[in-house]
Amino acid sequence: MSALLEVRNLRTHFLTRAGVVKAVEGVSFSLDRGEIIGLVGESGSGKSVTGFSLIGLVDPPGRIVSGSIRFAGEELVGLPPARMRGLRGKHIAMIFQDPGATLNPVMTIGTQMALAVQAHGGASERAARELAARILTRVGIPGAAARLNAYPHEFSGGMRQRVAIATALLHGPELIIADEPTTALDVSIQAQILAEMKALTKQSGTALIWISHDLATVSSLADRVLVMYAGRIVESGPVAAVLRAPLHPYTRGLLDSLPAMAAPGQRLNQIPGSTPSLLTLPPGCPFAPRCPRSTEVCRTDPPRVAAPARHALCHHPLEAAA
Repeated sequence: MSALLEVRNLRTHFLTRAGVVKAVEGVSFSLDRGEIIGLVGESGSGKSVTGFSLIGLVDPPGRIVSGSIRFAGEELVGLPPARMRGLRGKHIAMIFQDPGATLNPVMTIGTQMALAVQAHGGASERAARELAARILTRVGIPGAAARLNAYPHEFSGGMRQRVAIATALLHGPELIIADEPTTALDVSIQAQILAEMKALTKQSGTALIWISHDLATVSSLADRVLVMYAGRIVESGPVAAVLRAPLHPYTRGLLDSLPAMAAPGQRLNQIPGSTPSLLTLPPGCPFAPRCPRSTEVCRTDPPRVAAPARHALCHHPLEAAA
């Protein structure tokens, strides 16, 4: 059976006055139905732009300059806007980091969700509101039918994010792209939403791309992890294998930076330096200026290193555990 989503050599650039920002540079991966992928990396690594590229939400001066995005066998790059709108929301949904990007503050929750339902079909307003109430109940909002008449400001941050998730689930999409949707929430609410998302994807067979900078979150949710740096996927593989024994020094650095890796009273480890400007990337491996294993050969493009079900871009990969 073919993959639900196949991304091949995707490049998304922003053509600015200062130069070309190569936000996504040669990204390739596939995603099966019901599978959860974690897309992780520091801020500015290209995670969100990758997600926006998949759903056709890259605004000028950004644009996809090359590559292929095939969803259920259909090529999305260059797709007419009308057809893309038909897919967006109904077949491919996105949950944004800030629910304010989804919710209109001057419309009730019920009105907004009913409009989202009616945008892709001929459902009556009553039927649309009944569906909205069912989905709100499914994501853990009590008294959902009554809460349809509430405005976004009458919900807590966690509840607003649940509404955003419910809106994404209205049409039972085959693919959901979640762009750091729990970053601003407290730990207990975050854990509830993660558990709900995992259960929902398993029940419905929906595929999920979870974009995050938090490896701990990804470890509890995803089947596979893609590690991004400077617009490239530098490592990929099953989440347990990658986190147990990373191949790329950048992945090792992210893991070592976790508070759980430091003893009480000990300074936290950190990756030296900062992410490079995507306008002026160094030659060869973009991580070389920050890498403890860097040598002169790292000034050339790194080779693709393969291990069972895993890949990394590195001249000096770490050894994978047996």
